[in-house]
Amino acid sequence: MPRHGRSVVERNRLRRRLREFARRRLLPRLAPIDLVIRSRQAAYGSDFPELATDLDLWALSLSG
Repeated sequence: MPRHGRSVVERNRLRRRLREFARRRLLPRLAPIDLVIRSRQAAYGSDFPELATDLDLWALSLSG
C-alpha cells in the first residue's frame, strides 16, 4: 500500500476496503490467481461504492 503522505489509519482503512471488495465480489468471478491491487492517491478520498464501481469496471475488462 503506497503511503502517498497518508497516516497508518488511512492506509489500513483503504487496505481493508480493497480486501473486502476482492473477497466478496472480485475473487469469486476470477479463476484462481494471485492478485495485486496497487492503489493510487485518489483512492484515499473515495468511499466504498466508488472503489467498488472502479474495480467492477476493471474486472469486466479482464473477462473480455
